[in-house]
Amino acid sequence: MQHDAGMRAAARAVYEAVYSTEDWAPVAFEVAERLGTVHYRQAVEAAVKVADCLLTDADRQLALL
Repeated sequence: MQHDAGMRAAARAVYEAVYSTEDWAPVAFEVAERLGTVHYRQAVEAAVKVADCLLTDADRQLALL
């Protein structure tokens, strides 16, 4: 999957926080990204959902001003 640098960094942060041990994810982020593992796809999905929440909150804050 291709993402901008910010989204990739967010996905990596989620991946490393959630799948921090070999028990949870047997490969490093770069390998998971290249192979498109389920762990990587879940991290990307979580990062996208967080980004959506942040944008929604920003819109609400602007409306209040």
